Amino acid sequence: MPAPVQRTRSRRRPMSEINVVPYIDVMLVLLVIFMVTAPLLTQGVRVQLPQAESQPVEQTDSKPVVLTVDESGRFFLDLGADPTEPLAPATVVARVRAYLEREPQAKVLVKGNDASEYQHVLNGMVLLQQAGAKSVGLLTRPPAK
Repeated sequence: MPAPVQRTRSRRRPMSEINVVPYIDVMLVLLVIFMVTAPLLTQGVRVQLPQAESQPVEQTDSKPVVLTVDESGRFFLDLGADPTEPLAPATVVARVRAYLEREPQAKVLVKGNDASEYQHVLNGMVLLQQAGAKSVGLLTRPPAK
């Protein structure tokens, strides 16, 4: 009888390496997604929208400048002798510029009437920026409960 043939099994060692190819594929897909969406996020106008429930404005040593815009688009400034007198746009710019030169840390706020058109409030904000205001806040009132 012939001698039994012994089969030699090749013993494979378990792999102790991590296959990183799928991870590289995922990373490349994420990179493409971020490269496409990043330019879309940086376009547009940066605005800070008013909220109905907001935190109170931080008190500073200087009095805040408040520009009020009524429903017909007239401007009222709390600086000056009579805050109930409507002012011309050039007068608003001159008074706010003079005040901000004395008090550069003063808050600048716009108070618009509910019936005011958005364009009127925007015109007031532009006047304040022309006067040198670095940021302009919008005043809101808390909602009725």
